Amino acid sequence: MSQKGLIYSFVAKGTVVLAEHTSYSGNFSTIAVQCLQKLPSNSSKFTYSCDGHTFNFLIDNGFVFLVVADESVGRSVPFVFLERVQDDFKRRYGPSIKNEGPHPLADDDDDDLFEDRFSIAYNLDREFGPRLKEHMQYCMNHPEEISKLSKLKAQITEVKGIMMDNIEKVCSAFDGEIVVEKLDV
Repeated sequence: MSQKGLIYSFVAKGTVVLAEHTSYSGNFSTIAVQCLQKLPSNSSKFTYSCDGHTFNFLIDNGFVFLVVADESVGRSVPFVFLERVQDDFKRRYGPSIKNEGPHPLADDDDDDLFEDRFSIAYNLDREFGPRLKEHMQYCMNHPEEISKLSKLKAQITEVKGIMMDNIEKVCSAFDGEIVVEKLDV
């Protein structure tokens, strides 16, 4: 394969990288962390372009999912990859994320034993780094499926938008009828 495809990926909480994977050498991680610190706070998806690569971010509940891709891959494959990683991460760590308060056994003397596993840099690297690699390989080895999935998601989003518009119109019409009925009374 002449193109590199998906090059580097990480999962972070805020600006703390929890797990990462790359099969290539380069300064991708350095640039990615610099981009991470400059992400707009009002966006759930964001892409930076730099030197023939895209740095694609998906942000959810304080967690940041990133993939660096060769520009020739386009935008759909990186975001399908990020959604796969996000789903996998939520399945694996969802209960821990929801119970993010202090550990019930923690006390003032040994709080460091029960520190939040999502606040320590590279704390999930051993267990989730290999999952990033698997998702990267899958997305690059099944481009037709990823393309179909991307198109299907776009169609679903379009239909959802149309349905929301229609529901809004019906509600507006219904509210108008209620006002008229109330005036007649």
